[in-house]
Amino acid sequence: MIEAVSKENIKAVLPLIRAYQEFYQVADICDNKNAEFFSQFNQSSQLGCQFMYKEQGEVVGFATVYFSYASSIIAKVAILNDLYTLPKARGKGVGKKLIEHCQKYAAANNAARLQWVTAPDNQAAQKLYDAMNTKKSTWNFYTYNGESIV
Repeated sequence: MIEAVSKENIKAVLPLIRAYQEFYQVADICDNKNAEFFSQFNQSSQLGCQFMYKEQGEVVGFATVYFSYASSIIAKVAILNDLYTLPKARGKGVGKKLIEHCQKYAAANNAARLQWVTAPDNQAAQKLYDAMNTKKSTWNFYTYNGESIV
């Protein structure tokens, strides 16, 4: 079952957010900062929404969608910024169901597309994405980090 994350239920998804951040080797993980940050993405937010997937009452996956804009298509776009499932839930369709839910959410909020990136070595995720009706980009992803943006 998929439901929107809210201030009332965010504590249930925080352990998965932490696991996701550990997977991507995020430094200085803080559950309080995570709760504050992710609380802004909910069903009534213009910024986006976070969703959790529950199996038998246990949260086993989550996804977060943020809204942005793309001048190349002159449209609002939805960015699937986070997607994570517990290892024990992988290969059971949880990730696919979350992506499909996020795509419907994006369309319902007038986004022209749902887009995301993943690490080049995240073969498990790429296997899922390649099996879906998606288009792989040939664009390179660049970032400024830390002091380089000041």
